[in-house]
Amino acid sequence: MTLTDPSPIHQTMASWLAHLAGGAPAPLEDLLHPDVVFWSPVIFAPQRGRDLTLIYLTAASQVFPGDPETEGSEPSGPSGGGFHYTKTVLDGNHAVLEFETTMGGIQVNGVDIITCDDNGLITEFKVMIRPFKAIEAVRDRMAAMLA
Repeated sequence: MTLTDPSPIHQTMASWLAHLAGGAPAPLEDLLHPDVVFWSPVIFAPQRGRDLTLIYLTAASQVFPGDPETEGSEPSGPSGGGFHYTKTVLDGNHAVLEFETTMGGIQVNGVDIITCDDNGLITEFKVMIRPFKAIEAVRDRMAAMLA
């Protein structure tokens, strides 16, 4: 992915990826609009606001690294970690990032659909996951993390 484009979504995704890699210059909350809407794959209603979205994204960062690799297993990500983005589409103020990881031996495939405003703040973050067993695994792990 080329992140040299000056458009807001390119800058936002550069900051998002830096955050995921642990090298973000600013905290995650600085990427989120105060009225951001978070759409979970397992909760019916949208979650509104920076504080609530921050809680869900922070919990997800603990859940989505996936299963630890065992000796003799194939690396599941480009750097040997579980979670990794496989495809990226950036257009206007929108990004679609396809990801993969493994949870409890279940292959998880999903997309993050992210929208930002003209200032580069994330206004909507939607997560979609497949297959159904993966949704169950995410639901169970997120519930434990948020309890």
